Amino acid sequence: MCLVLPLPPSINHQYATVQGRRVLSSAGRRFKALVGQEVLCALAKRKSPPPLGQMQDGTPLALDLRFYFESDLRRDIDGGLKITQDAVCEALGINDNRIVEVTLRKKRDAAAPRLELTLRLCLHPTP
Repeated sequence: MCLVLPLPPSINHQYATVQGRRVLSSAGRRFKALVGQEVLCALAKRKSPPPLGQMQDGTPLALDLRFYFESDLRRDIDGGLKITQDAVCEALGINDNRIVEVTLRKKRDAAAPRLELTLRLCLHPTP
């Protein structure tokens, strides 16, 4: 599964403190909802049964995230990992512990900042 998404909110904007508890901020909730919609749309558009249909059987998965920022200096790439991983796994109804391989890349594209996501089966996970 490949998706092009907007950048997730920065780590400083993903959570808020409400009555002494850390909760997902409105920006974080909006991002997760958008990712969920994009995942469901991508699944609906597939013409053949997706190999990711095997996900319910416990097959390990690999996640590749390519962050395209306006500037090389603006953000760290690891701040968007957890919220994106959680959003995708929640939309697919799988546990995020199934992701055994993660690749993060940071690139610059001032004209079109975005997140490119690929989720695939990891058929040969390293021990």
